Amino acid sequence: MLKQFLFAELNLPKYLFFTGKGGVGKTSSACAVALHLADNGKKVFLVSTDPASNLQDVFATELTSAGVVIAGAPNLVVANFDPVDAAEQYKESVVGPYRGKLPAAVIHNMEEQLSGSCTVEIAAFNQFAECMTDDAKQTTYDHIIFDTAPTGHTLRLLQLPSAWSNFISESTHGASCLGQLSGLESKKQIYKAAVSALADAKQTLVILVARPELSPLKEAERASRELATLNIDNQLLLINGVLDLHDDQLSEAIFKKQQIALANIPEYLTKFPTYTIPYRPYNITGLNNVRGLLTAVDLTDEITLEAKLPVLQHLNSLIDDLAASNKRVIFTMGKGGVGKTTVAAAIALGLRQRGKKVHLTTTDPAAHLHYVIDETSGISVSHIDEHQVLAAYKEKVLAKARESMADDDLAYIEEDLRSPCTQEIAVFNAFAEIVERSQDEIVIIDTAPTGHTLLLLDATQSYHKEVARSQGEIPAAVEKLLPHLRDPQYTDVVIVTLAEMTPVHEASRLAEDLDRAGILHKWWVINSSLAATNTTNKLLKARAQNEVRWINQVAEISQGNFAVIKWHPEEIKGATLSNLFTE
Repeated sequence: MLKQFLFAELNLPKYLFFTGKGGVGKTSSACAVALHLADNGKKVFLVSTDPASNLQDVFATELTSAGVVIAGAPNLVVANFDPVDAAEQYKESVVGPYRGKLPAAVIHNMEEQLSGSCTVEIAAFNQFAECMTDDAKQTTYDHIIFDTAPTGHTLRLLQLPSAWSNFISESTHGASCLGQLSGLESKKQIYKAAVSALADAKQTLVILVARPELSPLKEAERASRELATLNIDNQLLLINGVLDLHDDQLSEAIFKKQQIALANIPEYLTKFPTYTIPYRPYNITGLNNVRGLLTAVDLTDEITLEAKLPVLQHLNSLIDDLAASNKRVIFTMGKGGVGKTTVAAAIALGLRQRGKKVHLTTTDPAAHLHYVIDETSGISVSHIDEHQVLAAYKEKVLAKARESMADDDLAYIEEDLRSPCTQEIAVFNAFAEIVERSQDEIVIIDTAPTGHTLLLLDATQSYHKEVARSQGEIPAAVEKLLPHLRDPQYTDVVIVTLAEMTPVHEASRLAEDLDRAGILHKWWVINSSLAATNTTNKLLKARAQNEVRWINQVAEISQGNFAVIKWHPEEIKGATLSNLFTE
């Protein structure tokens, strides 16, 4: 029997760690728990470690990495760790002591070594670990709550200290990551203490957040199993958005779909306490709505229709335009959980039906393209598997090195390849090779959630140097990548969002970042819109009314280049992808 999430039943430890698939409500849940505890007299520190954090949107407050007291909740301090800013601070902490003491060329070389995304990963974990082990925070706060990045990124973050620790202890030659490593040796004890605290049930509870749908529940199971391999077995399953009022065709279909998912929770997860949060028709923003998430408060009567809907275009309009413009590389980008994979597959199918040769791929570690696209569609499909491309990359580098290097030099290369940076390089190399296929066919890339995607794109120039250093030359695919991405005749980005405040704000920030990077993004897609349906259900209709302002905002930002896909209660995959073209 599933129970609603009630605090009276829980003896919550000091550290609460929210994780789960993108878009399931991690931030909303973390904020509601933090505010509830603060309202009940607890001193709470809430922090996001997500590169695409939206805590500032929830509390309508400009946040810092040090933390800001929330007006109306004096016991709650909220912080947002900016990984890029953290990387710059970390870089300076490593390089700064040597300025004025070493030649300028040496300083420049150190800065180059610290320019890749691996430094961002290290810096983010560095802040995370220091937050968990800081004596002042230990004394000041009763609870420290982490709103984490989407699952794949979080797990990599957790595994990082172990990988670096092994690399440090085994290093005998001094490899390319010496710059990053020089800042880590002194912090091994901090990292060890942080990981130890994560695995201690008396100190930490990991809350796996999912929605009452099969895919998020499977993702929660995967995350749970991987956490268990790190001896982090102190977990709780929280299922967000359970609909109980079903009185029209659409709400009945949603209710039945959810109940099937809830009846088939993966067996592995059933050993953990499981709680639910009811479906809420409003955005979880502002203290009133955040407080209402975990209570029985009904705010539907407060929601009114603010404006009329603009003319809604179907996905066919977007596909026709892409086919006519003959773009070679098409990305789907957006916040985790907005439906990038489904939209990418639908665009691929639409272009194939228009006679185009299409290849569909993903760089998202949590992707499931093989499940969405029909094998008989005539579309070739691939997935950049991190483990496979890493093994292939290592062997390629070593094979070339064996042709000309002595054993001592080979030992240096082998040691270098044990660095966690190598995996980032391998994935980037595979990404460039996939884009190279666009010479012969249209390549559609379903990308990872926004933060990870932008780190990947921003890394292109620095990876030129890293790939050249490790391989002795820059592969043609890597050399051509950035010019291809910045060519408006060659590449286009389709921004995918939901008609809600946080996804639209996140998509707007993505659009600004793409503008700065010089990458075209003409079309937007609003996915799973209730406003595009004719529901009469009170909860769903309230949600539909709340969507109108965000649809109008997207219409304005995109200058009318947007398509709307209505909410479909059935699972969209295979032949049913064509249902998205005109409805």
